[in-house]
Amino acid sequence: MLRILLTFTLGLGGAVAFAAETANPIMTLPLSDVQWDDTPEGVAFAALEGDRFTGQYMALVRLPAGIKSPVHTKTANMFGVMIAGEMKHYPKGMAEPDRKVVGVGGFYKIPANIAHVSECVSSEECIAFLYQDGPFDFVPVAD
Repeated sequence: MLRILLTFTLGLGGAVAFAAETANPIMTLPLSDVQWDDTPEGVAFAALEGDRFTGQYMALVRLPAGIKSPVHTKTANMFGVMIAGEMKHYPKGMAEPDRKVVGVGGFYKIPANIAHVSECVSSEECIAFLYQDGPFDFVPVAD
């Protein structure tokens, strides 16, 4: 009986291993294969998970070197990790010396409903991984 059970178990393990080799549930996406959706402002988004206009999502965002947003808010929290370039994200009215640079590997969080500016301050384009816990929006705020 033990021999039959062992044979069945080993056989099943082989079938499971074979299934795992043919149907990989792991998603990989080299940066060179990313499909960018360009906006009229020159910013580009690459969807990774979810739809940024209907709910929470994950995406890559690419900004041209030197671009600076107008003061704006978002109605959801935004979390980012820098992949390329250097950015500054700061609340409306913050003095220049207090504005911190976030470079490659750095993390930022922009809370919902905070009037802020985002800018790519490097001489190269900026790319960041984004997670937002609600739909993307851009609500301009008067200076």
